[in-house]
Amino acid sequence: MKRKTIALIAAAVIIVGGVIAYTVMNKTLGNNIEIESVIPSQEPGNAANNSAAAADASTSGEAAGAAVTAEQLNGDWTIADTSKVYWSVTTSKETVNFVDNLVQGSWKVNLDDPAAMTGEGIVELSGLDSGNAKRDEHVKGADFLDVTANPQAAFTAKSFSELPKEWTEGTAVPVQMDGTLTVKGTAKDVTFDAQAVYSGGQLMLSGTTKVTFADFGLTNPHSVVLDTENEFEVRLELVLSK
Repeated sequence: MKRKTIALIAAAVIIVGGVIAYTVMNKTLGNNIEIESVIPSQEPGNAANNSAAAADASTSGEAAGAAVTAEQLNGDWTIADTSKVYWSVTTSKETVNFVDNLVQGSWKVNLDDPAAMTGEGIVELSGLDSGNAKRDEHVKGADFLDVTANPQAAFTAKSFSELPKEWTEGTAVPVQMDGTLTVKGTAKDVTFDAQAVYSGGQLMLSGTTKVTFADFGLTNPHSVVLDTENEFEVRLELVLSK
């Protein structure tokens, strides 16, 4: 009877230990970053986001749903410090997101002459964060991104799809941006599928593109526990201010 009790206790310890180990491993290897879009949901039923957008607009003296003039949109814009860039890698288990809020750059908007529109952004890779210090240290290390030797990633917009001359406050406008993404000193031509919104005196831009590790001379990371796909997503979540 005593041996049976000891055996049951030992089994319980093993089960509890396994659950704890799995939980720790899941937290260590899994996704810890949720993507936050700078553009409020355009769905009519999302009252919270729509109300927030209306509040932002009223604060700056502009009414949500009001017409936006070319004068408000045209000109030079600067990437605000609330902007973020996300890098999403799909593993054999799930998609893991990295976020970087060390973003700076400038954009020139000209609705009358799309060819005159330009945009550029610089991302300091030291700010790359997946919510896991060990993983971040490995990704930034010399055998992968080598952030010490290549501290920045960059995007330069070369051309934009035609934009409407009439905008509405708080309403998303689709836009495609063709340009060059540079990582670890290697440039790759890309197209960002994006949306732009003017609200509260600011211009919000949310766009994504997909590239591969091989595009930048990298080998997709893997371990004995997880494999990763060669393709990964880059997502711009930019807030622009004049």
